Amino acid sequence: MRRLHSLFGLLPIGGFLLFHLWENSQSRFGQAHYNEQVVGWLQGLNYLTLMEIFVIALPLIFHAGYGLLILHPTQGKWNPYPWLHNRFYWLQRVSGIGILLFLILHVGWTRIWAIWQPDIKLDLFTHMQMLLSNPYTFLLYLTGLLLAVFHLCNGLWTMAISWGLTTSVEAQRHWFYACMLLALMLSAMGLHGMLGFLP
Repeated sequence: MRRLHSLFGLLPIGGFLLFHLWENSQSRFGQAHYNEQVVGWLQGLNYLTLMEIFVIALPLIFHAGYGLLILHPTQGKWNPYPWLHNRFYWLQRVSGIGILLFLILHVGWTRIWAIWQPDIKLDLFTHMQMLLSNPYTFLLYLTGLLLAVFHLCNGLWTMAISWGLTTSVEAQRHWFYACMLLALMLSAMGLHGMLGFLP
């Protein structure tokens, strides 16, 4: 179950996060491009609802649910040992809870809100611009971005150990540097996309 948990975190969910960050980075090309070329293209895909359910929603529910299930008190507390990766293990758990709370807000502000205001689907760029123009909402989205990127990249590092891909200390150290470099790149792309929505 733990391997399935990590696999779902990597393939459907991690892959979707990469796509979503790229998708939002298209905001720098302006309102028309984002609404027509990005959002319009996505909304025109065949079987979009099925893909959202089986590729995004169900894997996410399993990953989050099992993550909460294995979060018993001894795992959730601050580890007394001073090693960096013990701290990262604790931060992985905290970031997962933070991401879950952020996703509830994000889906509510975009997908659920669009049920009552269908114009949002036609002009998602303006809606996101309105949200991110508020400094508190911008800070909330930035926090969600950083938590998600850290959770993915630290998860990649620990997944390589648990799957037996990095068995030596040297391999683990090199893979850790690669994962943190990926985290910096994804954070920069995500922030660039957020800034693209601002006037």
